[in-house]
Amino acid sequence: MMSVAMDRMMAGMMVKPSGDVDRDFVAMMLPHHQGAIDMAVAELRYGHNEQLKRIAQEIIIDQQQEIAAMKLAIGQPLPPSTPAPTQGGDHHSPMEH
Repeated sequence: MMSVAMDRMMAGMMVKPSGDVDRDFVAMMLPHHQGAIDMAVAELRYGHNEQLKRIAQEIIIDQQQEIAAMKLAIGQPLPPSTPAPTQGGDHHSPMEH
């Protein structure tokens, strides 16, 4: 579980430098942050320690916010919002009903 997330993160960070330090920073940090999210999701799904599960939830929120901030800082569009991995149930907004 964790090794798959780590392998994906490491592969994603192997980007060819563009010469633009800001864009290169974001290009390498995005897979790093996504790797943290993937590992936190694995902890939520398979972990047993409640304290670590709470930390994992915080990591997911923090890393998603940082990904959004970095994308906005270099002018990349944000993807449409999706429910957090711990949320379930109806995925429609109240306005759609």
